[in-house]
Amino acid sequence: MTSFPLLAVLLPFVGAAAGLLLSRWPRGRAAGGANRRAAWIAVVPTAGAAVLAGWLAWGQGLGFLTGGARAEAVGATYGTIVTGSVPISLTLQADDLSALLGALVTLVALAVQVYSIGYLRDDPRYPSYSAFVSLFTAAMLLVAYAGDLLVVYVGWEIMGICSYLLIGHWWEDLGNSRAAIKAFLVTRLGDVGFLFGIFVLGIGAGSFRIADVLAAVPEMSSGTLVAATLLLLAGVAGKSAQVPLHTWLPDAMAGPTPISALIHAATMVAAGIFIVARLFPAFAAARPTMDVLAVMAALGMLGAALAALAQDDLKRVLAYSTVSQLAYMAGGLAAGSDTAAIFHLVTHGAFKALLFLCAGLVIHHVGTNLMSQMGGLRRALPVTFVTATIGFAALMGLPPASGFFSKDALLVAMEGALSGGLTDAAALLLYGCALATVAVTGAYATRAWLRTFFGRGRTVALPEPEPGTAHVVDTREAPRVMLVPVMLLAVPALLLGFAVEPHLDLPVAAISVALALLGAGVVYVAWRADPVADPARLLGVLRVPCERAFYVDSLYSAILVRPVMALARGVLRADDTAVDGAVRGSGRVARGLSGLLRLAQNGNVQLYLSGLLAGVLLIAVGAVVFT
Repeated sequence: MTSFPLLAVLLPFVGAAAGLLLSRWPRGRAAGGANRRAAWIAVVPTAGAAVLAGWLAWGQGLGFLTGGARAEAVGATYGTIVTGSVPISLTLQADDLSALLGALVTLVALAVQVYSIGYLRDDPRYPSYSAFVSLFTAAMLLVAYAGDLLVVYVGWEIMGICSYLLIGHWWEDLGNSRAAIKAFLVTRLGDVGFLFGIFVLGIGAGSFRIADVLAAVPEMSSGTLVAATLLLLAGVAGKSAQVPLHTWLPDAMAGPTPISALIHAATMVAAGIFIVARLFPAFAAARPTMDVLAVMAALGMLGAALAALAQDDLKRVLAYSTVSQLAYMAGGLAAGSDTAAIFHLVTHGAFKALLFLCAGLVIHHVGTNLMSQMGGLRRALPVTFVTATIGFAALMGLPPASGFFSKDALLVAMEGALSGGLTDAAALLLYGCALATVAVTGAYATRAWLRTFFGRGRTVALPEPEPGTAHVVDTREAPRVMLVPVMLLAVPALLLGFAVEPHLDLPVAAISVALALLGAGVVYVAWRADPVADPARLLGVLRVPCERAFYVDSLYSAILVRPVMALARGVLRADDTAVDGAVRGSGRVARGLSGLLRLAQNGNVQLYLSGLLAGVLLIAVGAVVFT
């Protein structure tokens, strides 16, 4: 088993290399044949990695969630890079925490690879798409199993470039390419702080090995810990789309829907939460950082939930929901419970991947992302309706779905933070926003469910799109290759809460369910009164600010994007006028002087002879005058 973490990383990596190099070989074959080969090359290694990761999770991961005895880490060190100061250890290992994440990543990645076979069946760039998904999976597994912080950073950055390539898969559309660039730049901004945080923490501990860093935490000064964790928190905010670096994730919905399920449910956005849990002793020892994390989580969970309540695009509803749920996990970490946060990370990965794939089935059927053009789909899409209902119930935290148990654990932790661990103001803000978010989550989940599957059908037949868009109006359920992954994901979304012994706090659970049902009930009453109208009208004057996500993007555009663009234009003008102008000016001067010399070099022998005689005469006159 010591080689299982390495094999789990290598299998999808080899699949990515093979997919890029071999799927279109030999040249000249039909695109359908290339797509079939690419599908096999992508699915088989991912399935192998899922088996290995599942084996590791069964042996290692349950102790983390149950609070029981934790198994010893399994793995090996494959060399050391000498840097002249702190060495880099090439260690891959599966402990209780990383084994859980590895199983989640491979399960969702396998479901996405299989689902994508049907979703992108006629896409000419499917081979490169499937290869990048495999590379993304390998990078996330490297983050999960790495035993050294700089090895984590390698996987962290590979995920960044893969997300850019996958979000911009349909790059012909300017909006898609801009969304990919925005995701890349915003996450890179956070990664600058993340890298310096690794340096501060590693140098302070004298090692980049995670085990050594955690062992050295009690000996580090509070200033070192606060500085390192705040810098790391910048990268966490970027990767996990938390305030204030959350704006890239809703725009990233421009990519194919399976990518939203992969990146925005179980992998990249989960990486930031995972890192805080991985280094939790360091964060717990830096109290100011935990207060900052609590405030970020409080603002993110409620603000994103309100934004989700006003969106018409089904995928953007789920995108803002992801920001909100990740903020719940961050709130649990701030409250001091890494176990509750990871429990919700696992259940959220299952039910949110399920919801994104269900959204893909709906979009595949109606040909649009807009809920205003949906409705009445429960009869046309019975499998999608049932599985999406399970996903929405888990999102709302209704029993017996998995989200009920994990959300209850988070609320218990946040309630406990009121009596210590955080400053009073931060703890009160966190718990109050968490309770309010429960009600808003019930409202936006119910709104999306009702407007998609109930009421009068509003499907409008659209013209056949260009190949590669994967939005095709159809009167049937999606192909079986798309339905099977959805049905399989519905099982953990419903039952994963029973995988560990539940420790329910009945008063907190009752309050949570009551608030969720309150939000759902208000939306249902508004919808029942007028099934055609949008229940978001209940927001009144707040509807537009919520729909625009409180103008955060506009604010960033005004104070950051436009000044930077103006500065770039100024630099361009200075470069064109001063630097290039000087070069062009020297060229013009040289050409002018050469024009003067050219007058004497015209090939006229009489002119040459006259010049020679004139020179001799001048020399003679000078000799006579000055001697």
